[in-house]
Amino acid sequence: MPKSVDFSGRPFHFIGIGGIGMSAIAHILTERQLPVFGSDLKQSHITERLEARGAHIFWQQDAVNFDRWRSQPTTSSASSMSSASSMSSASSMSSATAAQDTPSCILPQVVCSTAINESNSEYCAARELGCEIFHRSDVLAALIAEHDSIAVAGTHGKTTTSSALGYTLVQAGLDPTIVIGGEVNAWGGNARAGRSVHLVAEADESDGSLVKFRAKIGIITNIELDHPDRYTGLAETIEVFKSFERHTDRIVASIDCPTIRAHFQPDISYSLDRSSGADYSADEIQYNATGTTARIWERDTCLGTLNLKLLGAHNLSNALAVIAVARMLEVEFTTIASALAEFSGARRRFELRGTIDDIQFIDDYAHHPSEIEATLKAARLRASATTPARRVVAVFQPHRYSRTQAFFKEFAASLASADVIVLSDIYSAGETPIAGISGQDLAEEVMQRTGRSEDVYYRATLPEITELLSQTLKTGDFVLFLGAGNLNQIIPDTIEACRNQQVSPN
Repeated sequence: MPKSVDFSGRPFHFIGIGGIGMSAIAHILTERQLPVFGSDLKQSHITERLEARGAHIFWQQDAVNFDRWRSQPTTSSASSMSSASSMSSASSMSSATAAQDTPSCILPQVVCSTAINESNSEYCAARELGCEIFHRSDVLAALIAEHDSIAVAGTHGKTTTSSALGYTLVQAGLDPTIVIGGEVNAWGGNARAGRSVHLVAEADESDGSLVKFRAKIGIITNIELDHPDRYTGLAETIEVFKSFERHTDRIVASIDCPTIRAHFQPDISYSLDRSSGADYSADEIQYNATGTTARIWERDTCLGTLNLKLLGAHNLSNALAVIAVARMLEVEFTTIASALAEFSGARRRFELRGTIDDIQFIDDYAHHPSEIEATLKAARLRASATTPARRVVAVFQPHRYSRTQAFFKEFAASLASADVIVLSDIYSAGETPIAGISGQDLAEEVMQRTGRSEDVYYRATLPEITELLSQTLKTGDFVLFLGAGNLNQIIPDTIEACRNQQVSPN
């Protein structure tokens, strides 16, 4: 019988608490006054926020982090839980006090991501001590199970859709709990602890954990192969989504996706094609540099006009998913439209990071060819709004050797629409290099496809990219930093380098 996560008062210890998925769950648990411990290798604004809410964080991933649990005989049995349970239920008690005063005889529930394994000494110490060890998705699944939950799945658009839905339900007064894979300024992070029965969660298929979730409503935005390190092909990916469909009470899905159309029968469908017969659709669509406008239909009833700040067809599709679910929860369209008109997106999703000499620096998480294509289309809308039109400069850090190999030609095709293309070496994400697959190889493929070798650059390291951009960017350029790795870390340095280049004599 599988282990169950205990929210009654036992402490939690997160190995790698600062990760975007781990920290969201840790945030919810601190808000519930549960004792939360964790470790990470460096401080960040995310860990600072968790510490402010009472989490105790160690700044190394080492076996010594469990010394407090070795101080006296330990147990994880329910009979030893009364003191910790009473602590967590005391509404006047902060999670900081709960973490400090948790009896060391009560073993913590240890939470890990897929990145943590037996090479991690902290993980090994937890096992030796006899701690129950859960994957991050196990804890999320437990949270989903105890709420009337909406789980947002799909290859692309999960973070934008879940954050836009969460924002809409907040504005509608439904007070949801929200757990997503991106940060949203509206609630100051990647999680929000609500007091209602509703929970909005981003449901990830990358490690197969999608099969664990039992939600009231599930959204599937689209399905493509995105994780060749995990799945042998699209068919295996589809099976994971089919399991998600079977375990969800009602499915809301886009029938614009050919894979969904061929393999799924959603309870509620949505489409950008008014003639598709979808339950929710749009017409009179206008995509422009400042946003998107469309008329929205609920079957044969016109609900009204929707205005979005978000650019592009992919974001209008995401908005239709939000509308469909909010209407299922009996939210008036005027409330939905008002919320979506205000929603400005999640961080690292077409996020403007700064401007210098009229050069705009955009940070975007796009790391799959389809995502890059959609993002560059949106960029072109924005860049074409000026006279003369701005150049679109795509700076791309490939993510994982396996993904780069699987979509090698597709990456080249998706990048080709940019005016200037800069490629770095591959961000391995822990993978072993594959012979013949490198950032330079991809750059050469882009050159062949575009026939514009003078507009395609390869620079192996991030500092080299900063130097290149400071020398080649022109006034008015629209620069996109694309990828799921650490490329975005150089944006402040690049802005500063361009500022210094601007004031230098030559």
